[in-house]
Amino acid sequence: MEVKIGVQHAPREIVLESGQSAEDVERAVADALGGTSKLLSLADDKGRKVLVPADRIAYVEIGEPAVRRVGFGAL
Repeated sequence: MEVKIGVQHAPREIVLESGQSAEDVERAVADALGGTSKLLSLADDKGRKVLVPADRIAYVEIGEPAVRRVGFGAL
């Protein structure tokens, strides 16, 4: 699923494809914004970790799970 994170004072957003469920991502964001954790930590599909300071998060957009299509047929 695609996750977009807006960071304060940064010209671009962070975009990553995560294998985590929407509930897991939402829980991690809520913990970071609620003060339970000082960092938002998410892992992408390639095994990399993205760490964002909780006090710098402007917004988080959680997308739908991506369905990969193969071929050139029009359906």
